[in-house]
Amino acid sequence: MKIKKSIITTMLLSVLVLSACGKSTKEETASPDYELTKVTFPLAEKVSLKMISQSGALAPNDPNEKLIFQRLEKETNLHIDWTNYNADFAEKRNLDIASGELPDAIFNAGAGDYDLLNWAESGVIIPLESLIEDYMPNLKKLFDEYPYYRQLSTAPDGHIYSFPWIEELGEGKESIHTVNDMAWINVEWLAKLGLEMPQTTDELMAVLEAFKKDDPNGNGEADEIPLTFINDGGNEDLKFLFGAFGEGDNDDHLVVENDGQVQFTADKAGYKEAISYFNQLYDKGLIDSEAFEQDWNTYVAKGKEQKYGVYFTWDKTNITGDNDNYEVLPVLAGPSGKKHVTRTNGIGFSRDRFVITSSNKNLELTAKWVDKMYEPLQSVQNNWGTYGDDSQQNIFELKDNMLVHLDLAGTAPGELRQKTETAGPLAVLNSYYGTVTTMPDDAKWRLELMHDNYLPYINNEHNYPKVFLEKAETDRLAKIETDMWDYIYRKRAEWITNGKIDKEWDDYLQELERFGLAEWLKIKQDGYDSFVKGTE
Repeated sequence: MKIKKSIITTMLLSVLVLSACGKSTKEETASPDYELTKVTFPLAEKVSLKMISQSGALAPNDPNEKLIFQRLEKETNLHIDWTNYNADFAEKRNLDIASGELPDAIFNAGAGDYDLLNWAESGVIIPLESLIEDYMPNLKKLFDEYPYYRQLSTAPDGHIYSFPWIEELGEGKESIHTVNDMAWINVEWLAKLGLEMPQTTDELMAVLEAFKKDDPNGNGEADEIPLTFINDGGNEDLKFLFGAFGEGDNDDHLVVENDGQVQFTADKAGYKEAISYFNQLYDKGLIDSEAFEQDWNTYVAKGKEQKYGVYFTWDKTNITGDNDNYEVLPVLAGPSGKKHVTRTNGIGFSRDRFVITSSNKNLELTAKWVDKMYEPLQSVQNNWGTYGDDSQQNIFELKDNMLVHLDLAGTAPGELRQKTETAGPLAVLNSYYGTVTTMPDDAKWRLELMHDNYLPYINNEHNYPKVFLEKAETDRLAKIETDMWDYIYRKRAEWITNGKIDKEWDDYLQELERFGLAEWLKIKQDGYDSFVKGTE
């Protein structure tokens, strides 16, 4: 499993990090001390900072080829000397750290909480709160006006070790992050076969049977795929359908009840009932035979051929294209007749987008450069892309000092963003829409779909916040989840494909307890209670 590999790699490399601290090679890999104070941009003379970064597969190997960074360099006269990785970033980043070859900073650091606390404890990175106070008016203003984000960014020891990424798109239950794995159904096939949109799980089964038997694509071949997903695939998983059978499920297997109680989802009676339903679908040949092993590329390739009856993803454009063949599957009533949508614990926030290493001798310079990332116009471009690029398609037009999203003319937003955005530390607030920028058409469309189809059935008022736990707690959760998550998905796949859930359910529950479920829940509940108390 991916989770197990990443945890083991992190733990092994953490030992290397600790053994590497204090190596003299730090002096050779970071930028020299420019002795700059009272820094203002542009600098009188060009200087460089050295940074490690990561970017997507479609992005240029050298981030300085992106127009955003070119403009920043011209505006600041500060050159960034990048070591950029397009693949296996965490492993390569950790090996660089373990070798003692520390740059000035890591951009798009991709660090988990354990990484941040471990790096801080071993002296790899430095606390940032004094830099924020002294040299970063944009971020300081944001933290002062939105103390929630300061709290999310602050470690249990009271220090801030990394600069965050913030993207607001709606608030509370109306946030775009409230639901991730939306279900999409082929309405062209429904029309071809004269079928009504399913409203219950029984009606969905009947529709999927018709998709399988009645050749809705009209090619005379039984090549239709009634239902597909990527097992444990995040936005492409079938967890959305669990909501028809009870509390439902999400990527964290965790929901917060309205009384503040944290609940595990993968041991509930409704979870068991949902898997039994999926087993019926599988026995009827309605589930893609590749669903438990396919990767993203295979999933997209079949989607482009319009082979799917029902599938799951964040935005259908990335899978089946910009057409009217697919619409959102309504929230289905299950055997109890109740309709329910399980909240994800998603939020437009990550605290790990930029760290400054202990080798950095130009702290004021670095902090002031990072603070530019939090200027509203700059943040919007970092998040989505830019304007005025003569070499490729643009995301924006700059009009009256406002970034107006352009019609992408069918281009997948995710692909274009990879090529042009910088990500990293930034903040896009709800207040920016209509003043600094327009809301992206795809985001506005998705929010409207959520509002029309999902929001009336989201019963949980709160999600589980990104609680910053102590290092020991973070480590313990990781160890429990490494084995427990692997077991959950393995058993889910076995039960969907061969049944036996009734026979094996009690043993399954006992195994969850053996992995440490009770301890896991206590850590999660204590973390939630402490976080809520801190916001009062």
